[in-house]
Amino acid sequence: MAIERLELEGFTIIKKLGIGARSTIFLAKDEENGQTIALKRSVFEKPEDLRIFEQIENEYKVSKEVNHPYLRKCGKLIKIRKLLKVKELLLTMDLFDGESLERSRSLSLGDVLLVFRMVAEGLNAMHHQGYIHCDIKPNNILINNQSGAISIIDLGQGCKIGTVKPRIQGTPDYIAPEQVKRMHLDARTDIFNLGATMYWALTGKNVPTLIPQANDIAAMMGQKGFAAPHEIYNKIPISVSRLVVDCVKEEPVKRPKSMSEVISRLDLLIHNIFSKRIGGQ
Repeated sequence: MAIERLELEGFTIIKKLGIGARSTIFLAKDEENGQTIALKRSVFEKPEDLRIFEQIENEYKVSKEVNHPYLRKCGKLIKIRKLLKVKELLLTMDLFDGESLERSRSLSLGDVLLVFRMVAEGLNAMHHQGYIHCDIKPNNILINNQSGAISIIDLGQGCKIGTVKPRIQGTPDYIAPEQVKRMHLDARTDIFNLGATMYWALTGKNVPTLIPQANDIAAMMGQKGFAAPHEIYNKIPISVSRLVVDCVKEEPVKRPKSMSEVISRLDLLIHNIFSKRIGGQ
C-alpha cells in the first residue's frame, strides 16, 4: 500500500489529493522554485513495485517528448536511494484544478462531445509527435467544471507508435484487442480506448473487450452481445452512436484511420447539436 508521509525534503506538503496504483498524489509546494504542484510519490516495498517505478519513469520520459495544453506535463523525477538502490520515486506534475470524468457531474450530450473533442485533440497532438497514450479511460481525463478545460493525465503506459509491448498493459474495460494480443500499437489503439470511454460516458456501461469482467455476460459474449449507444438510450443520435461503434471495432483497420478523422466527425456532430439548440430558441 502507498505510504503517506507529511514531510518530504525539498517540498512543503499541503494535503493528500488521492491514492493511485501503489502511489500517493499530494498537493505540494516545490521549495526550489516556489511553484504549487501535484507530487506523485511511490515507495518500493515489494518486487511488483518495480512495474510502478517503470511506469512513473516512463510517464516522465514521454511527457518530455510530447507537448500540448491538454496533456499534463511533468517537471522533475527525483530518485531517492538507499544502499545504492532506488527506494522511492517522486514525480512533480502540473497542477490542474478539476476532477476525473468518472467523478464529474452529469454532462449534457453536447458537453460530452465537447470534452471528447478536446481529448481527441490532445491525443492527436501526441500522435503527430510520434507517441500514443495507450490508457485513455474516465479516470485519466480531468475536467474543470467551471471553465470546461480538460487535462489528459497518466502517460505511464505511453509509447512510440509501432511499439509491441512484451506484456499486456491497459485497463480491462477500455483495452483494445491489439493490446491484449500484444500486437503493434498505433493511433487506432487510442481511438479504441477513446471510443470505449465515450461509450461509458454516454451509457454508463462498458464495451466488451478481450478481458471480460466477472459476471459481465455481454462482455463474455464478445461484440455479439454489444448494444450500440442509441439502442440503450434512444435520445442519443444515431450519428453519435455510429461514431462510437466505429471507434471500438475489433479490427483496427475498420476504425477511423486517424484521430484527425475522429475530430472531424466530432466537429460535425457538435455543430449539428448546437445549431439545433440555437434554432429551437
